[in-house]
Amino acid sequence: MQTVKMVITGPFSAGKTEFIRSISEIDVVSTEREITTPAEKKQKDATTVAMDFGRITVDDDLVLYLFGTPGQRRFDFMWEILAEGMLGFVVMVDSAKPETFREAKSILETFRAYAPTPYVVAANKQDHPDAWSAEDLRIALRIEEGVKLLPCVAKDKESVKNVLLELLYSILEEMES
Repeated sequence: MQTVKMVITGPFSAGKTEFIRSISEIDVVSTEREITTPAEKKQKDATTVAMDFGRITVDDDLVLYLFGTPGQRRFDFMWEILAEGMLGFVVMVDSAKPETFREAKSILETFRAYAPTPYVVAANKQDHPDAWSAEDLRIALRIEEGVKLLPCVAKDKESVKNVLLELLYSILEEMES
């Protein structure tokens, strides 16, 4: 049995927890706590403080373990711990919130520094009327041409599956070379 550890990271409220919840075959182990900061409370009621954990059995030989990171910088001490042993990562970006793009790029660079593993960028909330297209996000985030930047809706299982498969293909490619 082959297990693949994938980390799902990105800024606060980018959709990481929802992404894992929509595809995990087990109840997601979550460390969400109520938000008390008024500015953040406007966006959502709870935030991840340590991690989210989900699992997907691809077939008899392959299981994916999904670890979601906290999005807030005050919990970034967990990032390096969660990155240990990862074979790849997904950076979630809220396509409708350009004010979070700089933070997403910073998180991407941080995770690239932890380990030279394959990664993809998920342009989440593509169903939102204000969502930037994946092409525009590529320019805004200065994502190189060879990096997969995929449209995504974290609530949609098929959309999540597509992002994870693209990452899995990249991981398998790297393992073969």
